[in-house]
Amino acid sequence: MPSSKKAHKAAAALPESIVEATRVGDDFKLADVDPHGTPGFAGDKALGTELLAESADEISELQERLYAEARGENPRSLLLVIQGMDTSGKGGIMRHVVGLLDPQGVDLTAFKQPTAEEKRHPFLWRIRKALPRPGQIGVFDRSHYEDVLVVRVNDLVPASTWKRRFGQIRSFESKLADSGTRIVKVMLHVSKEEQGERLAERLDRPDKHWKYNPGDIDERRKWEAYQEAYQEALVKTSTDQAPWFVVPADRKWFARLAVQQILLETLREMDPQWPAVDLDVAAEKKRLADS
Repeated sequence: MPSSKKAHKAAAALPESIVEATRVGDDFKLADVDPHGTPGFAGDKALGTELLAESADEISELQERLYAEARGENPRSLLLVIQGMDTSGKGGIMRHVVGLLDPQGVDLTAFKQPTAEEKRHPFLWRIRKALPRPGQIGVFDRSHYEDVLVVRVNDLVPASTWKRRFGQIRSFESKLADSGTRIVKVMLHVSKEEQGERLAERLDRPDKHWKYNPGDIDERRKWEAYQEAYQEALVKTSTDQAPWFVVPADRKWFARLAVQQILLETLREMDPQWPAVDLDVAAEKKRLADS
């Protein structure tokens, strides 16, 4: 008996399938991940784009419930961390995934090179200041992981310092989770070849020149060192309370779908509830009618 269109979609992209296929486990090896792959998804770009749009309503409702729940006795929040090499598509995630959420319930922070003031404090100081409030979905465009990636590859601090930070990060994230913040961390995994094409496009198109940073080439020359740094950071800091997901990013449409589905499944698991209110609805309806 032929399958319905909806059944075909469900078979092609169950959120839990993408979650399971991209989650970092104990035996994870970054080198084994195909940046051009679509793990957990059996459809094509057209179906992926359609599913991205169709999931927006459910995420919107779950976000509103999380926001409303904060008015009750069990306020919680969610933190989505996005990491990746230059041109891996972080901006696209912000526009096409985070952009579908209600802005009043989103707290987005794009971490740049630390300021002079930030350098005078421990590396987690600026992170703590940007954590989401109860009811909010916090989004980090880059994060505290720069302090075990960029600083390591560029030899900005002694090895003993960045190695110690793995334990500090695990402790920080564990306490954050215990306080009521659900943590989801995503690495957008782009290939060196695809990155080269995206950088070339920025140089070929005048409307993309503003996005080009000559420093990206300097970092590109350290590709293998970054892959090594990511490998260690991923396996040492992916925990049950703060898991990592590695999403292939050569296909932008899949990366956006995957991040959305990971976010959707996380919100489903959180299952935020509308708060109970001390309100005589019938009396208020009468007052409204009489007003």
